[in-house]
Amino acid sequence: MSQNSQEIKRRRTFAIISHPDAGKTTLTEKLLLFGGAIHVAGAVKSNKIKKTATSDWMEIEKQRGISVATSVMAFDYADHKVNILDTPGHQDFAEDTYRTLTAVDSVIIVIDIAKGVEMQTRKLMEVCRMRKTPVIVFVNKMDRDGKDPFDLLDEIEEELKIKVRPLSWPIDMGQRFKGVYNIFEKKLNLYTPSKQYVTENIEFNDITHPDLEKHIGDTLAEKLRADIELIEGVYPEFDVETYLEGDIAPVFFGSALNNFGVKELLDCFIQVAPSPRPVQAVERVVDPEEDNFSGFIFKIHANMDPNHRSCIAFVKICSGRFERNANYKHVRFGKMMRFSSPTAFMAQKKEVVDEAYAGDIIGLPDTGNFKIGDTLTSGEELHFKGLPSFSPEMFKYIENADPMKAKQLNKGIEQLMDEGVAQLFTNQYNGRKIIGTVGQLQFEVIQYRLLHEYGAQCKWDPISLYKACWIESDNKTVMENFKKRKSQYMAIDKEGRDVYLADSPYVLTMAQNDFPEIKFHFTSEF
Repeated sequence: MSQNSQEIKRRRTFAIISHPDAGKTTLTEKLLLFGGAIHVAGAVKSNKIKKTATSDWMEIEKQRGISVATSVMAFDYADHKVNILDTPGHQDFAEDTYRTLTAVDSVIIVIDIAKGVEMQTRKLMEVCRMRKTPVIVFVNKMDRDGKDPFDLLDEIEEELKIKVRPLSWPIDMGQRFKGVYNIFEKKLNLYTPSKQYVTENIEFNDITHPDLEKHIGDTLAEKLRADIELIEGVYPEFDVETYLEGDIAPVFFGSALNNFGVKELLDCFIQVAPSPRPVQAVERVVDPEEDNFSGFIFKIHANMDPNHRSCIAFVKICSGRFERNANYKHVRFGKMMRFSSPTAFMAQKKEVVDEAYAGDIIGLPDTGNFKIGDTLTSGEELHFKGLPSFSPEMFKYIENADPMKAKQLNKGIEQLMDEGVAQLFTNQYNGRKIIGTVGQLQFEVIQYRLLHEYGAQCKWDPISLYKACWIESDNKTVMENFKKRKSQYMAIDKEGRDVYLADSPYVLTMAQNDFPEIKFHFTSEF
């Protein structure tokens, strides 16, 4: 086995997705704890006195107690290299999360035992299903009272449209939570609420053994045996292949805050989760084991380090090995570039790396050379697809509130838009800039970051629009005609493409009927 392929087999690149507040950031932090990447978990009591977890480093995240930027963290565990992408759970940032899912090989979904499956989780699961991404479910907050585990499994199957198979099973919950029985490894894991340390687990191969009573008492022992018997009877055997095809989701129970059930999840994960998989490019399928390097940019982040005004482009390596200072082709520009300081991430700590392999995610300093979706290769013409911008649903005019700072404002808008946080449209009729987002929170984030990172003040003016559609037509005359008739509602996006800003569903339908020769697109990828 070549060194390349050995390295690739060791890689596990996955994203953690969930509804806000289900405990995703806490879970990420505990996984980092096992990887030795951090040494003591900050017990997060309340948002007011929140000690910030390593993955939430942007100011606004600290204030709000939510993750808005996807962060990347890498650590070694049991001879595997694990790359976690922590995604924003907040739905205003769904687009960032959709893109992140294009860069991972598998996903862990966190579900709150009390709240069950929430809308945001359902949407993200659709993306996983579309891409056949394997999924593991972690049911969190077992130290609180919640739904009956069997009911919850039914709900997961129904809401997420995926078959499940419990690989661990809770012994009571809330105040009375005793621990879990690990079905995957046949172990009894007993629980003592302790925020900092991992609790004992007992080898327990035979659940019928009378010792069980000693550990958890008669009633619970009886219930556990009955539950396990039911599980074996109702759910299919766990089969790794079916999981890898995205057809069945293993389920684990635990409490991330108390670091319980997390190690079991991680141990099973590195055994069964896929190493980097082949990626479909427009030209052909790219296999991770190929010698030649290829990768794509799925995210651009401005100001990871507030002291340096730089952007970082996140690259997912699809094949081969990336080397520092080697020449790689920027396919869209058609020119060769070299990178002297590629970085790997451990939350905010960045280290310069000399090499990286398929499955890894590296950061390249970006001075405006990259756009989301760009491809880098050893020289081949390749284009990776599947990184759409969705049609925004909320629009506001952005205006400069400080005439002395126009230059800073424009630079700030340009960089933040390159990150794909929101989209910029310039109205062709009056030249005003319009920002389109999928959620209200993004306007606050943009305003906040313009002020704190670029020293620019903006104010928002209302505009009532329904949808932005990218339009194209083979018939030039029809196109000109349409633009004349809709001149007040025509804009261009930052790539210079024509965008029609429809102000109501009715007007949009009328336009589609009146101009059959024009194609209306609702994502930017067409």
